[in-house]
Amino acid sequence: MDGYLVVAGVLAVGVLLVAAGYAARRLLAPSAPSRTKLATYESGVDPVGEHWAQTRVRYLGYAFLYVIFAVDVVYLFPWALVLRTDLGPASLVEVAIFIGVVLLGLVHALRRGLLRWT
Repeated sequence: MDGYLVVAGVLAVGVLLVAAGYAARRLLAPSAPSRTKLATYESGVDPVGEHWAQTRVRYLGYAFLYVIFAVDVVYLFPWALVLRTDLGPASLVEVAIFIGVVLLGLVHALRRGLLRWT
């Protein structure tokens, strides 16, 4: 129970720090809104059209492959480093399930044709 109180205390302190930061910014920052400052900023280029536009998701496939290959490295590399310690068979089962999920994503990418390099 003491562990939960510590976590709740840390969360409460974190929330208070964020609220104090927002309040300090609101009190100390100069505020002089103008039409130019409120205009949509597009990397130094004058905005064209409305500020809301629907775009095509062209890079979804690349993002999907990145998630498959990067996330597995992020989780498997630390696991491989501590593999020599006594992790037990439960750890092996968990990693097998994780690799199964990653392979499922890879099969999905293969079926969608994302692995064809033309």
